[in-house]
Amino acid sequence: MRKSPDVSPRRLSDISPQLRQLKYLVVDEAIKEDLKSSRSVEDINSASIEERILRITGYYGYQPWSASYKSESSAAGASGAESGSNRRRLHCCIRVTTVQVQKALWGVAMVMCVCSSWAGSTQLAKLTFKQFDAPFTLTWFATTWNCLFFPLYYIGHLCKSPERQTPKQRFRECCRFFGDDGLTPKVFFTKVAPFGLLWILTNYLYLQALRKINTTDVSALFCCNKAFVFLLSWIVLRDRFMGVRIVAAILAIAGIVMMTYADGFHSHSVIGITLVVASASMSALYKVLFKMVLGSAKFGEAALFLSIVGSANFVFISFVPIILYFTRVEYIGSPGDIPWAYLCGVAGLLFAFNVLVNFGIAITYPTFISLGIVLSVPVNAMVDLYTCEIHFNTVRLIAVFIICLGFLMLLLPEDWDQCIIQLSTRLRKRDDPAESGGEAGATTGLNWRGRARTSMSTFAH
Repeated sequence: MRKSPDVSPRRLSDISPQLRQLKYLVVDEAIKEDLKSSRSVEDINSASIEERILRITGYYGYQPWSASYKSESSAAGASGAESGSNRRRLHCCIRVTTVQVQKALWGVAMVMCVCSSWAGSTQLAKLTFKQFDAPFTLTWFATTWNCLFFPLYYIGHLCKSPERQTPKQRFRECCRFFGDDGLTPKVFFTKVAPFGLLWILTNYLYLQALRKINTTDVSALFCCNKAFVFLLSWIVLRDRFMGVRIVAAILAIAGIVMMTYADGFHSHSVIGITLVVASASMSALYKVLFKMVLGSAKFGEAALFLSIVGSANFVFISFVPIILYFTRVEYIGSPGDIPWAYLCGVAGLLFAFNVLVNFGIAITYPTFISLGIVLSVPVNAMVDLYTCEIHFNTVRLIAVFIICLGFLMLLLPEDWDQCIIQLSTRLRKRDDPAESGGEAGATTGLNWRGRARTSMSTFAH
């Protein structure tokens, strides 16, 4: 007995007798022509085996090529797919927007913290030298505070990580960053000690420059280190050539020359500018060599590396401030004459700055951290203007502006030109709804995000 057409078959075995009869089926030529006119080839080719069989036999009234069936099924499928797609798109947009807003808010806070810590340490160091003229001792004291990086990271590990490890286990795991053998004497003297020397040189030259010229010029000139990083990466690491970054490097060099010209090429000013440019060069060399020798580091590995640098500074460099004291190069009358509040303030602000620079990427985009550094230039300028320690002539203002402009140009992602072209295309299509109505595409945004495994501990100040 034939089943009712309303009942649908649940499996192919329900129509097995009909399938066996298919080999005896002879299709008349008129039926073939009718099938060609009623069903498109595309419809048949896109169907499954079962659907093809059901279409040929007309079993249970299954005739998807009929106009009514096709319109109803296509309308229902389109509406269901559209509603499902809209729901997924809305959910995704809400989730992405929430994450981006959260990172942006953290980024604003990060800009303020980085800017205040960097400008504050620069201004406080300038004040310290009025009472305690010992730049190397201050460098040694501030670098020793790096010993706190790994303990601070371990506290965060205990609070956040679901799998808590003992300090010894965590130390051994982070030591794998240096190789399979961990931190051996050979690794220390070949992969850690050179970076410790570069760190100390960067800080010492920066503080020496503060003794010669004002804080605005020092902070603006130090921003050239990003241009030096690009040039060294292009030459040593064979990074991608970008015309906009070459222009930024040229602007940085032009700013250095104009800054020197602003004070009339006096010896005092030239020495100070030379010192801060040398400091920026040491910082760039530190970053490029770190990437070339050690690669990229996770948060724990970066914290361990910086703690080892601070510990090595305390153990191996402590004799230098003693020698400078007895040779009266950096003489201190008595321990009571040392402005401990200023020294601890400078060291604490530099430590906070390095924490934000190296670990701030965990909560926001690296671009916000770089913006905090460049915004310290106008902050230092306002402080210098208030304390009447600087004369802002036209040449100095132009020099500071083009150095900061070059710094900002170096923040552009590699695909910035393609993104601008896509953005302009979308804006033109939005003005012409006839063209934009039939297209649905996703364009890529500017790649402001850093890598998940970022090159940590690469800012040597």
